[in-house]
Amino acid sequence: MFGLYITHPQVRIDPDVPVPKWGLSDVGRERAIATSALPWVKKLGRILSSDETKAIETAEILADAAGVRFEITDGAHENDRSATGFLPPPEFEKAADWFFAHPDESFHGWERAVDAQARIVSVVEAALADHDSTVPIAFVGHGGVGTLLRCHLGGIPIARSHDQTGGGGGNLYAFRLSDHKLLTGWVPMESWQGP
Repeated sequence: MFGLYITHPQVRIDPDVPVPKWGLSDVGRERAIATSALPWVKKLGRILSSDETKAIETAEILADAAGVRFEITDGAHENDRSATGFLPPPEFEKAADWFFAHPDESFHGWERAVDAQARIVSVVEAALADHDSTVPIAFVGHGGVGTLLRCHLGGIPIARSHDQTGGGGGNLYAFRLSDHKLLTGWVPMESWQGP
Protein backbone atom coordinates (compact mmCIF):
# COMPACT_ATOMS: atom_id res chain seq x y z
CA MET A 1 0.00 0.00 0.00
CA PHE A 2 1.11 3.59 -0.48
CA GLY A 3 1.99 6.60 1.61
CA LEU A 4 2.12 10.13 0.25
CA TYR A 5 3.89 13.32 1.13
CA ILE A 6 1.87 16.24 -0.29
CA THR A 7 3.00 19.86 -0.27
CA HIS A 8 0.45 22.63 0.04
CA PRO A 9 -0.20 24.45 -3.25
CA GLN A 10 0.11 28.21 -3.88
CA VAL A 11 -0.34 30.57 -0.94
CA ARG A 12 -1.45 34.12 -0.40
CA ILE A 13 1.85 35.90 0.36
CA ASP A 14 1.53 38.69 2.90
CA PRO A 15 4.73 40.19 4.35
CA ASP A 16 2.69 41.51 7.30
CA VAL A 17 1.50 38.03 8.33
CA PRO A 18 3.84 35.40 9.85
CA VAL A 19 4.63 32.78 7.19
CA PRO A 20 3.09 29.87 9.19
CA LYS A 21 -0.24 31.75 9.14
CA TRP A 22 -0.37 32.22 5.36
CA GLY A 23 -3.39 30.56 3.79
CA LEU A 24 -3.99 29.15 0.33
CA SER A 25 -4.42 31.55 -2.56
CA ASP A 26 -7.40 31.17 -4.90
CA VAL A 27 -5.19 29.19 -7.30
CA GLY A 28 -3.92 26.98 -4.48
CA ARG A 29 -7.45 26.28 -3.24
CA GLU A 30 -8.63 25.46 -6.79
CA ARG A 31 -5.75 23.00 -7.22
CA ALA A 32 -6.51 21.30 -3.89
CA ILE A 33 -10.19 21.00 -4.84
CA ALA A 34 -9.31 19.57 -8.27
CA THR A 35 -7.03 17.04 -6.57
CA SER A 36 -9.74 16.07 -4.09
CA ALA A 37 -11.87 14.75 -6.99
CA LEU A 38 -9.27 12.13 -7.99
CA PRO A 39 -10.01 8.46 -7.19
CA TRP A 40 -6.86 7.93 -5.08
CA VAL A 41 -8.00 10.57 -2.58
CA LYS A 42 -11.03 8.41 -1.69
CA LYS A 43 -8.64 5.58 -0.77
CA LEU A 44 -6.88 7.61 1.93
CA GLY A 45 -7.63 6.22 5.36
CA ARG A 46 -5.52 8.69 7.31
CA ILE A 47 -4.33 12.24 6.68
CA LEU A 48 -1.85 14.08 8.88
CA SER A 49 -1.07 17.78 8.55
CA SER A 50 1.49 20.23 9.80
CA ASP A 51 0.05 22.94 12.05
CA GLU A 52 0.62 25.71 9.48
CA THR A 53 -2.53 27.28 8.01
CA LYS A 54 -1.76 26.48 4.36
CA ALA A 55 -1.20 22.80 5.15
CA ILE A 56 -4.32 22.61 7.33
CA GLU A 57 -6.44 24.13 4.56
CA THR A 58 -5.06 21.60 2.06
CA ALA A 59 -5.56 18.67 4.44
CA GLU A 60 -9.12 19.75 5.19
CA ILE A 61 -10.08 19.72 1.50
CA LEU A 62 -8.55 16.27 0.98
CA ALA A 63 -10.00 14.86 4.21
CA ASP A 64 -13.51 16.04 3.30
CA ALA A 65 -13.25 14.19 -0.03
CA ALA A 66 -11.80 11.06 1.62
CA GLY A 67 -14.45 11.04 4.33
CA VAL A 68 -11.89 11.03 7.14
CA ARG A 69 -10.81 13.47 9.81
CA PHE A 70 -7.33 14.87 9.47
CA GLU A 71 -4.85 15.01 12.34
CA ILE A 72 -2.56 17.92 13.14
CA THR A 73 0.93 16.62 13.83
CA ASP A 74 3.42 18.42 16.05
CA GLY A 75 6.83 18.86 14.50
CA ALA A 76 5.72 18.59 10.87
CA HIS A 77 6.16 22.31 10.18
CA GLU A 78 8.44 23.79 7.56
CA ASN A 79 12.08 24.46 8.39
CA ASP A 80 12.19 27.31 10.92
CA ARG A 81 13.14 30.48 9.05
CA SER A 82 11.82 32.95 11.60
CA ALA A 83 15.30 34.36 12.31
CA THR A 84 15.27 36.30 9.05
CA GLY A 85 11.54 37.01 8.82
CA PHE A 86 9.95 37.46 5.40
CA LEU A 87 12.34 37.42 2.46
CA PRO A 88 11.18 38.61 -0.98
CA PRO A 89 11.06 35.68 -3.45
CA PRO A 90 14.44 36.30 -5.17
CA GLU A 91 16.21 36.56 -1.79
CA PHE A 92 14.32 33.57 -0.45
CA GLU A 93 15.39 31.41 -3.41
CA LYS A 94 19.06 32.31 -2.80
CA ALA A 95 18.64 31.52 0.91
CA ALA A 96 16.98 28.18 0.11
CA ASP A 97 19.85 27.30 -2.26
CA TRP A 98 22.29 27.98 0.59
CA PHE A 99 20.17 26.02 3.11
CA PHE A 100 20.30 22.86 0.99
CA ALA A 101 23.95 23.33 -0.05
CA HIS A 102 25.13 23.66 3.58
CA PRO A 103 22.95 21.20 5.51
CA ASP A 104 25.16 21.23 8.62
CA GLU A 105 25.14 25.02 8.93
CA SER A 106 22.52 27.64 9.75
CA PHE A 107 21.59 30.36 7.29
CA HIS A 108 21.46 33.51 9.46
CA GLY A 109 19.76 31.66 12.33
CA TRP A 110 17.52 29.32 10.29
CA GLU A 111 17.05 25.77 11.49
CA ARG A 112 19.78 23.65 9.92
CA ALA A 113 18.73 21.24 7.17
CA VAL A 114 20.09 18.25 9.08
CA ASP A 115 17.98 19.19 12.10
CA ALA A 116 14.84 19.80 10.06
CA GLN A 117 15.40 16.46 8.33
CA ALA A 118 15.79 14.61 11.64
CA ARG A 119 12.60 16.26 12.90
CA ILE A 120 10.39 15.40 9.90
CA VAL A 121 11.78 11.86 9.67
CA SER A 122 10.99 11.36 13.36
CA VAL A 123 7.43 12.68 12.90
CA VAL A 124 6.74 10.41 9.93
CA GLU A 125 8.34 7.34 11.49
CA ALA A 126 6.36 7.84 14.72
CA ALA A 127 3.10 8.09 12.75
CA LEU A 128 3.90 5.00 10.69
CA ALA A 129 5.01 2.94 13.70
CA ASP A 130 1.42 2.25 14.76
CA HIS A 131 -0.23 2.71 11.37
CA ASP A 132 -1.88 -0.22 9.55
CA SER A 133 0.32 -0.62 6.46
CA THR A 134 -2.67 -1.77 4.40
CA VAL A 135 -4.30 1.67 4.77
CA PRO A 136 -3.11 4.50 2.46
CA ILE A 137 -1.88 7.54 4.39
CA ALA A 138 -0.98 11.09 3.41
CA PHE A 139 1.22 13.62 5.15
CA VAL A 140 0.38 17.20 4.14
CA GLY A 141 3.16 19.69 4.65
CA HIS A 142 5.82 21.79 3.03
CA GLY A 143 8.37 21.72 0.25
CA GLY A 144 11.54 22.12 2.29
CA VAL A 145 10.94 19.40 4.85
CA GLY A 146 9.22 17.29 2.20
CA THR A 147 12.42 17.36 0.18
CA LEU A 148 14.48 16.50 3.26
CA LEU A 149 12.19 13.53 3.94
CA ARG A 150 12.43 12.46 0.29
CA CYS A 151 16.23 12.52 0.53
CA HIS A 152 16.03 10.30 3.62
CA LEU A 153 13.59 7.85 2.05
CA GLY A 154 15.70 7.68 -1.10
CA GLY A 155 18.96 7.25 0.80
CA ILE A 156 20.40 10.25 -1.02
CA PRO A 157 22.35 13.27 0.27
CA ILE A 158 20.51 16.49 1.05
CA ALA A 159 20.49 18.62 -2.11
CA ARG A 160 18.12 21.13 -3.65
CA SER A 161 18.23 19.16 -6.89
CA HIS A 162 15.78 16.79 -5.16
CA ASP A 163 13.35 19.65 -4.41
CA GLN A 164 9.94 19.98 -6.07
CA THR A 165 9.91 21.93 -9.33
CA GLY A 166 7.41 24.24 -10.92
CA GLY A 167 7.20 26.79 -8.11
CA GLY A 168 4.26 27.32 -5.85
CA GLY A 169 4.12 23.84 -4.32
CA GLY A 170 1.20 21.48 -4.69
CA ASN A 171 3.28 18.41 -5.50
CA LEU A 172 3.50 14.93 -4.04
CA TYR A 173 5.56 11.79 -4.03
CA ALA A 174 4.51 8.28 -3.11
CA PHE A 175 6.33 5.68 -1.05
CA ARG A 176 5.61 2.06 -0.22
CA LEU A 177 4.32 1.55 3.30
CA SER A 178 5.87 -1.90 3.66
CA ASP A 179 9.47 -0.72 3.39
CA HIS A 180 9.23 3.10 2.98
CA LYS A 181 10.88 3.00 -0.44
CA LEU A 182 10.07 5.81 -2.88
CA LEU A 183 7.63 4.91 -5.64
CA THR A 184 7.66 8.22 -7.50
CA GLY A 185 9.50 11.47 -7.83
CA TRP A 186 7.67 14.77 -7.33
CA VAL A 187 4.41 14.90 -9.30
CA PRO A 188 1.88 17.77 -9.45
CA MET A 189 -0.86 16.77 -7.02
CA GLU A 190 -3.68 17.04 -9.55
CA SER A 191 -1.75 14.99 -12.14
CA TRP A 192 -1.03 11.87 -10.09
CA GLN A 193 -3.36 9.05 -10.99
CA GLY A 194 -2.50 6.77 -8.08
CA PRO A 195 -0.30 3.71 -7.72
